Amino acid sequence: MQQTLSTASNFGNPDAAYRMIVEAHRGLSDEDSAALDAALVLLLANHIGDLDVLKEALEQAAQTLSTKAGAAQ
Repeated sequence: MQQTLSTASNFGNPDAAYRMIVEAHRGLSDEDSAALDAALVLLLANHIGDLDVLKEALEQAAQTLSTKAGAAQ
């Protein structure tokens, strides 16, 4: 069964999820924060376990970077 990327919030309390992520980074150096993000991405990518969904997520994430770069100009 092929899935597609869900971009709607699946959290009962999305603000609490956001705060949890922010708090996990509190006090970390930029290097440690980036390492935490990388580890989290790999864990969640493994949890998804679907290359098509992962590809779609990577494409959308990359698109937000290019959109952000265009807005900064």
